[in-house]
Amino acid sequence: MILIIDDDSAIRSSLSFMLKRAKYEVETASGPKEAIEIIRRTAPQLILMDMNFTLSTSGEEGLTLLRQTRIFRPDVPVILMTAWGSIRLAVQGMQAGAFDFITKPWNNAALMQRIETALELNAPQKETPGSADQKHAGFDRHRIIGKSRALNEVLDTLCRIAPTNAPVLITGESGTGKELIAEALHVNSRRASGPFVKVNLGGISQSLFESEMFGHRKGAFTDAVTDRIGRFEMADRGTIFLDEIGELDLSCQVKLLRVLQDQIFEVLGDSRPRKVDIRVVCATNADLPQMVREHTFREDLFYRINLITVHLPALRERREDIPLLARHFADRQCEQNQLPPVEFTSDALDFLSSLPYPGNIRELKNLVERTLLVSGKTRLTEADFRLCYQQPVHNSAAKLQVPQGMTLEEIEKQTILQAMKECGNNLSQVAALLGISRGALYRRLEKYNLPVGNS
Repeated sequence: MILIIDDDSAIRSSLSFMLKRAKYEVETASGPKEAIEIIRRTAPQLILMDMNFTLSTSGEEGLTLLRQTRIFRPDVPVILMTAWGSIRLAVQGMQAGAFDFITKPWNNAALMQRIETALELNAPQKETPGSADQKHAGFDRHRIIGKSRALNEVLDTLCRIAPTNAPVLITGESGTGKELIAEALHVNSRRASGPFVKVNLGGISQSLFESEMFGHRKGAFTDAVTDRIGRFEMADRGTIFLDEIGELDLSCQVKLLRVLQDQIFEVLGDSRPRKVDIRVVCATNADLPQMVREHTFREDLFYRINLITVHLPALRERREDIPLLARHFADRQCEQNQLPPVEFTSDALDFLSSLPYPGNIRELKNLVERTLLVSGKTRLTEADFRLCYQQPVHNSAAKLQVPQGMTLEEIEKQTILQAMKECGNNLSQVAALLGISRGALYRRLEKYNLPVGNS
């Protein structure tokens, strides 16, 4: 049973009609007192709850009712309904334990998608006996290599959420394989036959954001010589993967929140709203909760994208997977370059398993492929890997010295120049040293007209 709580009879009627057509059992309540009576005598599968029940728009009644609901029915998901102008109120509700929020007036298809997601994610889970392989039977690992406990915990979560439409936030250090996880979510979803569109938000400038994401019509601005389809439209009926979402500036965050909320957008130069049906998967190596506290990332956007969070362990936290990964990278490199198969000595695998890997899986992949190609051998030893191993540069940050009395921009430019010198113009290492993404580094190089070094 789905419980609808709203003092507006028209809303109760329209929601009841929509849900009953979808074969759901429905009960309604016009206010907190009636709602609590229903909640105490029966356990709804889901609650749709308004935040205001009198002329007051503070939302205190809704927040109080939500807290009472969490006491009596802590496991029942609650979707809050509020006006767009009161979205801050919805954020307070999410902090109080709500499952999701939707703004009025809503899009029926988007609301039904969220209702189905809430019900699917809160359905009782059947315990699957046996090994991890048996538990993950039928799940396409999509090049996800490993058998460690840390990785199997991630796969357990993926198996459960992949078939749903739940928005997912993938977190973890750079190089842990966030894009691979996003692809696995897509290929194991009901949208697998639709497009999978990847967007590196760290590489899109503020001025081009709307054109890249929503598209434009010819003549919409000076350089718009042809029509352009935006990434959201390209992802219709599929999945859009928003990588490095922590790099997005605040003005673009507002525009993104709008389309994620209602799945409706406007093409630049065309005022006709367009609707899309997409699943949103985001990824970041940034600490978004800290950015929210520092007011550099919108709290309402944070709650919109992280209905489910999947955290990827660093490679140093799953060392038993290193031999499997090394074997995989070597086999793939041999196949791509038509080389004879190679083998690893036990001391080589011990050496690989002992390294710190600040660059995680990406660093291991580069080391294996570089050693294989440079050595030209079919039997790789510890000495071969030691010869090709590049010491991490992260601890050299303390060497950076910046003169006093400079402007912020001068300090930033000087710091980038010193980092490039320290890293021999290797942009991957420069970005890691400075603690920013490569996309953010490219924008700064362009801003200060600095030469692009090696990748």
